[in-house]
Amino acid sequence: MHRQPISSGSPWELTVGYSRAVRVGERVFVDGTAPEFDDGSCPADGGEQATRCLDIIGMALADAGSSSADVVRTRISLIDAADSEAVGRVHGQIFPDIRPANTTVVVAALLDEKWKVEIEVEAIITLERSPMS
Repeated sequence: MHRQPISSGSPWELTVGYSRAVRVGERVFVDGTAPEFDDGSCPADGGEQATRCLDIIGMALADAGSSSADVVRTRISLIDAADSEAVGRVHGQIFPDIRPANTTVVVAALLDEKWKVEIEVEAIITLERSPMS
């Protein structure tokens, strides 16, 4: 199967040896995505951070020929359980109908102290959108 790395352009990708996303066949894996803007700024609110993470993820999915409609699994890491409601509300707005499998965990820290949330997703491009029989 063809392996297609999707780059965000971050210099860390070459240094650390990773890609924003990887498409293999019809599967797309988007790595843990932080809520930073290109200038390094980051919203203070957990819900706004989730929106930023999912915007970045949406761009990576599009670069891979996919979209949020193809997402089958999400993983959310929070540093404070108090942000779960706001982050969950944003997740629900992005995935209201497809309702992917989700794991949300509270972790001790993320790489930058400004980050309250980090999100990763998996998608299957050829996913049938009809109900299972």
